Amino acid sequence: MQDLVKLLESNPYPGRGIVVGKNDANQPVVYYWIMGRSANSRNRIFSATDDGIRTEAYKPELVEDPSLIIYHPVRTMGDALVVTNGDQTDTIVEKGDFVAGCLAREFEPDAPNFTPRISAILNADESFALSILKSQDGKGGRCLREFFCYEGADAGTGYFLSTYVGDGNPLPSFEGEPIEVSMADPDAVWAALDVDNKISLYTNVGGDVRLYNKHLGD
Repeated sequence: MQDLVKLLESNPYPGRGIVVGKNDANQPVVYYWIMGRSANSRNRIFSATDDGIRTEAYKPELVEDPSLIIYHPVRTMGDALVVTNGDQTDTIVEKGDFVAGCLAREFEPDAPNFTPRISAILNADESFALSILKSQDGKGGRCLREFFCYEGADAGTGYFLSTYVGDGNPLPSFEGEPIEVSMADPDAVWAALDVDNKISLYTNVGGDVRLYNKHLGD
């Protein structure tokens, strides 16, 4: 098991990331963050909606291309919580099925990175699943769709999935299974994300939701 804080501190650019698990008090926990290198990506904040959150432009007049940066990262689907790094959130909710929604989508069309789409669902019984949709050859070829299903998590344990393994040009996609990590509290996760590249963080601890936004002084 890896320490979540140390893992984030040692990686200046994991990109967008999801962690699902339990804290030391045995409460279900979901974290989702966004990072960015370009001015267009960095011009964002998280805001609350009736059924989750959405990304919004901090300064709308500076938006260059909203297609891959404005979406609903978190939505409820019945008594389940869906978390993703793109508009596949809406596909999953519209289909009412996590697997079917992921099977209908593929990696992002942002050559040369072909950024993976990462998704998670936390069910009412505290079982959960994570998914990554990535270019199998790293060059925009066939889509490899991987699913990881968990019956639950032990107290203090989470499972981490990100879009990239680190910085680079092109950006290297995440590889392997979700990483088992020791959980940290929301403030520690926000502090561990690279100060230059982090943008926003969503945390849900036992149903208590907090939003961190760099542009708003968090």
